[in-house]
Amino acid sequence: MDHLDTLQLIALAAALGWASGVRLYAVLFVVGAVGYAGWFEIPEHLRVLSHPLVLCASGFMVAAEFFADKIPGFDSVWDLVHTLIRIPAGAVLAASVFGDSPPAWMLASAILGGTLATSSHFTKAGARLAINTSPEPVSNWAASFGEDLLVGILLYLALAHPVALLIVLAMLIVASLWLLPKLWHFIRAVSARISRASHGWRGTGANGMAATGKSADV
Repeated sequence: MDHLDTLQLIALAAALGWASGVRLYAVLFVVGAVGYAGWFEIPEHLRVLSHPLVLCASGFMVAAEFFADKIPGFDSVWDLVHTLIRIPAGAVLAASVFGDSPPAWMLASAILGGTLATSSHFTKAGARLAINTSPEPVSNWAASFGEDLLVGILLYLALAHPVALLIVLAMLIVASLWLLPKLWHFIRAVSARISRASHGWRGTGANGMAATGKSADV
């Protein structure tokens, strides 16, 4: 591999890792479709994504996730379930980019992909939990369509403009590092308020039952 080829592979591995934490099935389908159409050359170990059977499966899941991610509340359940899917998938996809390279390259790529998928997944999931505290669906839809667009842009940059992809990805990582602690504190605060409200409701209910019992005794 010359320097440019190596840079392209690193950019693709990083993009696959990060994007898998947000839209795994879209990543699988887009990379497979690009390879099937011959628009860009993709690494050999990712070409299985271009098989018609795999494209049908990933395309079906893209449609399912598209609608699931637009439903406030259910999107957070979807994210919770996919915590166990997106992160290892991001590691595997990133490692597959270097499938023909020495094992050290594959392992380093898997670590990179898994870490980026973890960062993007928890940033997305935390942001959605925060957005879902508002009853209106518009902000949820805007966030979801924004994520769809962002993943598409990242994959295009990884294939066509690897340097630009690495710059954009660096900015996204910085944004995640800044946002994650704030999301964590916000979610903890909301959980504490819900817990206090629940205890208060239970206490009020118990006092009301006790008062009713005393009235009956009188």
